[in-house]
Amino acid sequence: MYPFCSFLQAICQLVKNMFTPVVKMTKRLYRSAAVIMAGTAVVAVMTFSSAGFAAGGHNALTAYAETSDGEVPETETPDEAMEEIAGETQLLTEAKVQLRLTDPDNLRSGQLLVGDTIARNIQEQNAVRQEQKAVIEENEKEIERIEEERRRLAEEEAARKAEEERRHAEAEAVRASSVISFSDQDYEVLKRIVEAEAGGCDMKGRILVANVILNRVRDGEFPSTITDVVYQRSQFSPVSDGRLNSCSVSEKTVEAVNRALSGEDYSQGALFFMNRIRSRSSNVSWFDRNLTYLFQHEKHEFFR
Repeated sequence: MYPFCSFLQAICQLVKNMFTPVVKMTKRLYRSAAVIMAGTAVVAVMTFSSAGFAAGGHNALTAYAETSDGEVPETETPDEAMEEIAGETQLLTEAKVQLRLTDPDNLRSGQLLVGDTIARNIQEQNAVRQEQKAVIEENEKEIERIEEERRRLAEEEAARKAEEERRHAEAEAVRASSVISFSDQDYEVLKRIVEAEAGGCDMKGRILVANVILNRVRDGEFPSTITDVVYQRSQFSPVSDGRLNSCSVSEKTVEAVNRALSGEDYSQGALFFMNRIRSRSSNVSWFDRNLTYLFQHEKHEFFR
């Protein structure tokens, strides 16, 4: 068996010489190779001679020990083993990644994926720009609307002030040529009582109502101001029913009042008037018994 053991030693040395220059032997690889060689030797011994199994096995193991040149592998710790496994796994992963990156199909797929991503990003950016543009346009429209509303209100305010100034100027002109003196309050009350009593009448009918009020101011039997005449107890129904303060004075009424204050008079000195149809029967009877009938214009009858 000694020639056979020498043969096994030669094979072990040959395999060692073949792998040593090419592969850098790690502890794990060295141990695996040793186990494989030992197993090979045992199988060979059993094949050649079952009778010399013990000696052959001993010689095979001796051959393995000799091929190792007396070197004893160092014992590796669990941490070192895990580090080696992690390093080998990292190398394998990097190799697979490099292989996938260099594969033409993978390159085309990657290019398509990148192209789709860029296109999607561009579409999203365009959508965001469109939304921002729409918001800006909406804000500009809102600002324009606000500015237009502000201009409209300013124009209305200017027109209102201009109208007030015009009416004030007219009132001052009327006051200057008026047959009586009056205050701003008197002027406003006279316009309202004429509107409430004769708002549905023609110009002459409105002037006649104003003439009656002015005739009372000049008469010693009545208060001396327009306001006091109008608010005298139980004299004018619009005062008692609230129409005096709720009515809206028209331009036609303003003109009638101004003309009456300027001296235009159709009243023939009348101090009273009534609407026979709308008046209570007791009032109608009092007018007929105690006053002098002068004339009738439209719905109003005038008395002195």
